[in-house]
Amino acid sequence: MNRLINLSKKLPTLDPSLTVAYTPIRLKMPGRQPLELRLTAPTTGDALPIVILSHGFGPSNYIPSKDGYAPLAQFWAERGIAVIQPTHASSRSGGLDPDLPEGPFFWRERVEEMRAILDQLNDIEHQASAIAGRLDHDRIAVAGHSFGGHTCSLLLGGRLLGEDFSDPRICAGILLATPGRGGDNLKPEHAQRFPFFDVDFSAIELPTLVVCGAEDDPHFTPRGPEWHADVFHDAPGADALLTINGVGHGLGGIAGFDAKETEVEDPDALEATRRLTLAWLRRIFAIEQDAWIQSQTALQGSADAIANITVREN
Repeated sequence: MNRLINLSKKLPTLDPSLTVAYTPIRLKMPGRQPLELRLTAPTTGDALPIVILSHGFGPSNYIPSKDGYAPLAQFWAERGIAVIQPTHASSRSGGLDPDLPEGPFFWRERVEEMRAILDQLNDIEHQASAIAGRLDHDRIAVAGHSFGGHTCSLLLGGRLLGEDFSDPRICAGILLATPGRGGDNLKPEHAQRFPFFDVDFSAIELPTLVVCGAEDDPHFTPRGPEWHADVFHDAPGADALLTINGVGHGLGGIAGFDAKETEVEDPDALEATRRLTLAWLRRIFAIEQDAWIQSQTALQGSADAIANITVREN
């Protein structure tokens, strides 16, 4: 019972179950320090679907790492999903030297880190005894917030510099406050600084949920919050656009409770983000169809003020 939430209580979800977390799990990476991970999963159950959660490039020292995003990772794990969180090369606390040639953003290295997780799932399980043998390697989704969404958009099939970064082991993705179109859509100074934002989303055919804050203020572009919805309009696989009302880039607080990463802390909006993304994941992982349908019904009725879902018409 959370006294801070009201409208989002009308959105269906599961009761939480016990979880277990392993950190730091370390994976070998060629020519550099090991990649550190956090793995959080239910204490019971087999054939657990997997979400690899890619953190953003925010202002905090530790939230952009395996140790951030607990409000989202813990919520999903308490309700049947194994969540893997890497500390990316761009992390201030545990990443690579920002003065290296591809620093400080390391957009290409971040993609390789996600791929290393896919390559070494057996090793991850070996380091997490209570979870060993319980992960479903055939049900893997990626989820990313902000710059993490950029990372995941490439793995889902987005093209950059003519390259295809997609990975066939990934079945779906959630893009949270992801950068929109680059190039001419950016302010001139940002177009020059961030050429890697010029992603072609039109090759993303995997099921994708795009999540935006209705009050997001993207300072990279002269456009407004709708910039973050570009993936939904450009990617044929993007089947739904979830807009959380009253909040901006932090979506109510997904990066951390009481965190400076969150420009508008809104427990009700955060809860809606958590419940609705979980409902979509449970549909995609073929666990439960009804919650996603019931959520859409609630948003057309008693919970209509908190969020909107736009479903792509086939």
